[in-house]
Amino acid sequence: MSSRPLPDRRDFVTGKTPVQSLAQNVMERMPSPSLFFFRQFLKSPGMVGSIVPTARATIDRLLDPVDWSATRCVVEYGPGTGVFTRAILERLPRTARLVAIDTSADFVAHLRTSIDDSRLLCVNGSAADVESILADHGLGKADYIVSGLPFSTLPKGLDKAIMAATARAIRPGGQFLVYQYSEYVLPLLRAEFSHVVSRWSWLCVPPARLFWAHKASAPGFSAEVEPAGDRVVQNPDDLIGKPPAQ
Repeated sequence: MSSRPLPDRRDFVTGKTPVQSLAQNVMERMPSPSLFFFRQFLKSPGMVGSIVPTARATIDRLLDPVDWSATRCVVEYGPGTGVFTRAILERLPRTARLVAIDTSADFVAHLRTSIDDSRLLCVNGSAADVESILADHGLGKADYIVSGLPFSTLPKGLDKAIMAATARAIRPGGQFLVYQYSEYVLPLLRAEFSHVVSRWSWLCVPPARLFWAHKASAPGFSAEVEPAGDRVVQNPDDLIGKPPAQ
């Protein structure tokens, strides 16, 4: 029995396949920022990591525990259309700076035209170069770095390079705030940070895994262990959002 190719079921009027028609219908129904984000995902799925921006409930769950009052410098990796960027700016002191780093020139251009805030510095570059980016703009160590980069789909070796650069770029006592849709990033965080506090955010699709990774504030700082043999701290709420050492 010979196999025959499936018929090309294109619409007689539009010339589109059913899948193409469905994709167009989905994009036409999306709000403008979400549509822009979706198009960027189609261009670089390995770097964007999601087809829609992060839900506000997840954003608040990651950022709310942090004491922003003494913050001077924050870095954001992969700001996309700026949903986290805007939420950070809402919390940031007037004299602080937010450096948003994205490899997509389209996302950077979008942020520059859609957010009018003197505290925001948008950079088209790689998170692996965070140290030189901060130095080039006369900024010191970051108090906090926030990231939604899809570490599991980054090019080989780039995940570890970004994690190591991040640990060096954060001041002692500072934190790396991470939201992911898998636990791939966990061993990378363990290798560079003293405490890793982990929570789930169920109010988004799919559920997101949130991490607050703490950099030691003094020599000899030891990680709390829970459960035995695991450096991920599940319950100590006093560690989440601990202000950076001055």
